Amino acid sequence: MPEQLPDKNIFMICKALHRRALSKLSSDFHVRTCRPEELPIWKAMPFDDPDTAHEYEPFMTQFFEMTYGGKEDLFFSKTLFICDHNDIPVATCLLWKAYDEFNTIHWLKVLPGYEGLGIGRALLSLIMKNLSQEEYPVYLHTQPESYRAIKLYSDFGFELLKDDPIGMRSNDLEECLPILEDYMPKEAFLQLRVTHAPKSFLEKMQGFDTNEF
Repeated sequence: MPEQLPDKNIFMICKALHRRALSKLSSDFHVRTCRPEELPIWKAMPFDDPDTAHEYEPFMTQFFEMTYGGKEDLFFSKTLFICDHNDIPVATCLLWKAYDEFNTIHWLKVLPGYEGLGIGRALLSLIMKNLSQEEYPVYLHTQPESYRAIKLYSDFGFELLKDDPIGMRSNDLEECLPILEDYMPKEAFLQLRVTHAPKSFLEKMQGFDTNEF
């Protein structure tokens, strides 16, 4: 990922799934849930090198305790791993009800050596295809450096949120749009849609003093 891209907040919402975006996992891989003894693997997966993973380990531990603490069994049952033929995780993602209120996508990550194989699309398909309409909308938080994932999210029906702030965080969409335009293919950028969050979501987010997604 381009290191020069700023660490800014982007929020997205999916009000209804675009089913044409769904795909199946290649037979070269299989899906299973994360095992408790694999928590260190999960904590390291968002980062592309061991040094960065080590640097951010305290942050990941804090986030895990704050967001999933007391619900560890639920976390391990919902956290998906895509694994290779040696059962080694190469991608991860989970759907989590943040604050026990909102369905959110957490920690979608495909390891660099496995990008471009359709794994991320298949993984997101596994998570979203069985949701009922009553389980929407689904939210997520991302950054401009994840412009490839933003294109994927857009394919599934996610739209960029323009509301600012969202909970405790500023929404940096206006600052990020020119970055996305520079890095995304023109067609993908033009397919991005911008919308407002439901008023009830924004009002409830004002009452939380932690970031659970």
